Amino acid sequence: MFLAGNEVAERMAFFGIATNFITFLVYKIHFTFPDSATVITNVLGTSCLTPLIGAFLADSYLGRYWTITIFSIIYLIGLIMLTIAAIAPSLRPPSTGCAELNLFLGTCQRASRSQLAFLYLSLYTVALGSGGIRPCVSAFGADQFDPDDPRESKSLAVFFNIFYLMIAIGIAVSLTAVVYIQDFVGWGWGLGILAAAMLLATIIFLAGTRSYRHRIPSGSPLTRLAQVIVAAVRKRNLPVPDDESLLFEVYDRESAIPGSRKLQRTHHLRFLDKAAVETEAEKILARSSPSAITPWRLCTVTQVEELKSLARLVPIWATSILLNTVFIQLVNFSVQQGLTMDRRLARSFTIPAASVPVFAAIFIILVLPLYDRALIPALRRITGHSRGITFLQRIGIGLFLSMLAVVAAALIERKRRAIAYATGRALNPLETLPYSAMWLIVQYSLVGLAEVFAAIGMLEFFYDQAPDSVRSVGTSFFSTGGAAGSYVASLLVTVVKRSTSASPWLSNNINIGHLDRYYWMLAVLSGVNALVFVALARRYEYSTGSSSSSSSSPVKKMGDGSPNGMATKCHNPLFNCRCMDRVESCHLAKSDRSIEFVRLV
Repeated sequence: MFLAGNEVAERMAFFGIATNFITFLVYKIHFTFPDSATVITNVLGTSCLTPLIGAFLADSYLGRYWTITIFSIIYLIGLIMLTIAAIAPSLRPPSTGCAELNLFLGTCQRASRSQLAFLYLSLYTVALGSGGIRPCVSAFGADQFDPDDPRESKSLAVFFNIFYLMIAIGIAVSLTAVVYIQDFVGWGWGLGILAAAMLLATIIFLAGTRSYRHRIPSGSPLTRLAQVIVAAVRKRNLPVPDDESLLFEVYDRESAIPGSRKLQRTHHLRFLDKAAVETEAEKILARSSPSAITPWRLCTVTQVEELKSLARLVPIWATSILLNTVFIQLVNFSVQQGLTMDRRLARSFTIPAASVPVFAAIFIILVLPLYDRALIPALRRITGHSRGITFLQRIGIGLFLSMLAVVAAALIERKRRAIAYATGRALNPLETLPYSAMWLIVQYSLVGLAEVFAAIGMLEFFYDQAPDSVRSVGTSFFSTGGAAGSYVASLLVTVVKRSTSASPWLSNNINIGHLDRYYWMLAVLSGVNALVFVALARRYEYSTGSSSSSSSSPVKKMGDGSPNGMATKCHNPLFNCRCMDRVESCHLAKSDRSIEFVRLV
């Protein structure tokens, strides 16, 4: 519940900016629609790239709990700054003599450098805060379940579906209530509500402090990965033995990496195995003075496999880029489409254009329970797989559905544009066409279905396949795919605008542009991307213990110690600890709830 509140508020704020802020930039800052889309896309890209920072800090030094706390505060500061930008007239260009037609013609006064500087600082502070939270919340939530416990293991299997359901609820609230307030009450109130929600979510998250399970940070993964590369290069001329027992590994403790299980040797990227090859001199030194062995020259098999595991995720991650590009472009340009379409649900109620993407979130909310309660059990009976289908099968289905979503968008846009010319309204983008915006539900239903399969599948896949010591980094792959997708979207918009200037596909007046051709281009790229993914998925081998391969036996679970346990202290004063069998079991001060995922000693 504590984590759910944080995620709902974070998604509310994120999508309150991702979807409707484009209208703030157009109507309040006097940007053009394409320029506004580029600004938002770049901010989204940055917010999806900064998870690398949050993941690194969480896995290396701070732990997920403190990373979530610190970046939630940064997020809150950014939202407060945006609220001030919306309220203070001195932070916006004057609206005198700037009618709606002037906005579309681009003749309104532009924002000054100082105004833009404050705006960009606010937006990128939000991006930093969002990125720091995102990779940690899902991983921290999954850390609360013990895979060794049958009941908790079953709950872990559905955790990511529930987690994404919370995301969808946050999006739905943002695209309905928040957008309505922003458009019809005021931007100060609309952004202020987001800041208040983030403050409340942070308080709720902190209220659950005493009940959380924590994974002890394992040190800098970048250092460990660099050590493997350096050691392998230094020993590049040494042969790699086929016998795994001849490679270096520690046997006096669970793993050389704190908080991680030992990893079995795999036979891909064999060059990296050279980092674990012991020379005769190192064998002698290990017997006489083990502490003299430096990991810059000799690494354990587990350390080598940590790098291999992350390297194997990169090709699958690359196929997520275009998936995110499709999602982002459909959200951005559907706002411009919706402004020209009939958005009436009743005589007295009109849907705000920025609320149109809410249908994707609504579809997710409706479909996820059916997927979890009906589809998975049915597939389980057919396939015998505990999750119904594997992670990669789930992702592949989602990629195919995303291609269908863009095809539907292209057909709907082609019809919308034809109606604009048939009714003689093409030259005036302010006129509402006799074409219902409810047709956009088709493409957004497919988008929602694609997210149920591909987005959640990737979140599960990256968490499951990443080693214990870099789980936050693993889940950050999911977010950084969004970053790369955002930047690819910006690049595509720039290239298309320049290469189609004679007969523009993307225009400030959507009626004279050819957005349908842009969608067809995305559909072709999506199809190629899906084929590449299938080829990669057929070659991929799941890591040992994966939920998609076999039952796992993760980190050892300890109780509160035993009479034979030797008392010790944790480095964090928040914890009390005991040691038994070289494993330190910690629990919160003045609490008897054990904190599993323990620190090796």
